Amino acid sequence: MNRAEGYDLIIMLMVITLACFGVVMVYSASSIMAAKKFHDGFYFLKRQGIYTLLGAGTMIWAMRVDYHVWKKYAVPILIGCLIMLVAVLIPGIGDSAGGSSRWIRLPGFSFQPSEMAKIAFIMYMAYSLDKKQDKVRFFSTGFLPYMVVLAIMLLLLLKQPDLGSSMVLGAVAMIMLFAAGTRLSYILSMVLLAMPFLYYAIMNVDYRRRRIMAFLNPWEDPTNTGFQIIQSWIAVGTGGLFGQGLGEGKQKLFYLPEAHTDFIFSVVGEELGFVGFIVISSMFFLLVMRGIRVALYAEDNFGRSLAFGISSLIGLEAFVNIAVVTGIFPTKGLALPFISYGGSSLIITLFAVGVLLNISSRVRVTQ
Repeated sequence: MNRAEGYDLIIMLMVITLACFGVVMVYSASSIMAAKKFHDGFYFLKRQGIYTLLGAGTMIWAMRVDYHVWKKYAVPILIGCLIMLVAVLIPGIGDSAGGSSRWIRLPGFSFQPSEMAKIAFIMYMAYSLDKKQDKVRFFSTGFLPYMVVLAIMLLLLLKQPDLGSSMVLGAVAMIMLFAAGTRLSYILSMVLLAMPFLYYAIMNVDYRRRRIMAFLNPWEDPTNTGFQIIQSWIAVGTGGLFGQGLGEGKQKLFYLPEAHTDFIFSVVGEELGFVGFIVISSMFFLLVMRGIRVALYAEDNFGRSLAFGISSLIGLEAFVNIAVVTGIFPTKGLALPFISYGGSSLIITLFAVGVLLNISSRVRVTQ
């Protein structure tokens, strides 16, 4: 006998806690810099608070929308996102910063289309895998078409350039295909085929090559390419077991670049110590595990693939960010979900969680 469950309260609790914690940490990591740059120590706090409220509203709305609706609009949404990814490359439309063209400037804030494109691609994959569920084990119909769409998406992301998001999206696509029943030999063959292209994309671009060298030996150039990861290690290391105390960290005082965005978890390690580090990491782990549980018990293949894709995306982005700040991976420009400063990432991720919660409200549990 089957029954419908309510929203997964553990997912909801983890997400609300992480988002609220993110607001606090953004203020802690940015107040001194904001006061110096904008003459307002609350500058980033106010903006992150607004983004969190907008994201919460978007999540509540997505929770109440039947997730099957996204099956109907998956292809138009994907096409719209591809158009926006092209638009960011057009001078006058795209907004550049730090050598990257990833934003479209809107009144009051900038929108990053790549964040929406990730969810759009997951929706498209879920829609198509549901349609082709009997053909996913065939190369020509159940694997090759997805690789073509993925290649187009990755090419546009690499033109921005955004290698971190490209690699995460590629990994999510492989996870979704594997979960849907695609032959493992196809996936492994594609991973091996992608290796030379990845090597070329890294070693043929000067700043990426220098990042790899800094990753292998940051002390060789401690004031330039190795500076960021060394400062991150200092922050995490000086945190000790219980940390210096919330707001008491020193590395955010113009030592640690991107302290309120990509490297905000370093500030967490310094101020809340190893205990805070483990608690937040465990919350992400629990969130992803509950998301996978929703996928396993989803009432149909579309919901299953969609839940797997959303859970994988959040989990991989959190894992890569944490791996970067601890020096396990080379430096990548990936935000920590729910916690790093940024409107596009936060609002879109909360929207995706809303979709996941709607799927959870319709799971079928065998009694």
